[in-house]
Amino acid sequence: MLRILLINDTPRKVGRLKTALIEAGFEVIDESGLTIDLPARVETVRPDVILIDTESPGRDVMEQVVLVSRDQPRPIVMFTDEHDPNVMRQAIKSGVSAYIVEGIQAQRLQPILDVAMARFESDQALRAQLHARDQQLAERKRIELAKGMLMKMKDCNEEEAYTLMRRQAMSRQQKLIQVAEQIIAMSELLG
Repeated sequence: MLRILLINDTPRKVGRLKTALIEAGFEVIDESGLTIDLPARVETVRPDVILIDTESPGRDVMEQVVLVSRDQPRPIVMFTDEHDPNVMRQAIKSGVSAYIVEGIQAQRLQPILDVAMARFESDQALRAQLHARDQQLAERKRIELAKGMLMKMKDCNEEEAYTLMRRQAMSRQQKLIQVAEQIIAMSELLG
């Protein structure tokens, strides 16, 4: 069963989302207004999903969503009365997985949460791939830098420098990037 943190920012419709969630069989582990520090609340209650019920998401809401999405990523579903496409785009960019306009019906909650979870997982996979590629690119740059330093130190060509680095990595059972970092550190030490 999904553990849900409910943020209620709609004074005129208090309880409508919580009632629909309970009717649909979900566990609302915590409910509060938006005046809280959302990242701290998420850290404390560790929900599977965050649901935000708001008439119109303001800047404060978006900032809280950005902080949670950056530091403690979770699927976030926003129920709102705001039809503005620009607000919807801003919410999605902030980290909202599903933006639902008008209408909370108990029978629609499970499919909405399923879509939000799937979208969140897909986004997380893409972020992980992007991070891995960024790291690979950074490592390649460091390896190229070390190779250039080695070429100068040993007065050899690129292929020979690369072969020396590979041999060193294999003999010490290290990754090539580790050998590259050692060469860079030694070169900086020696000036």
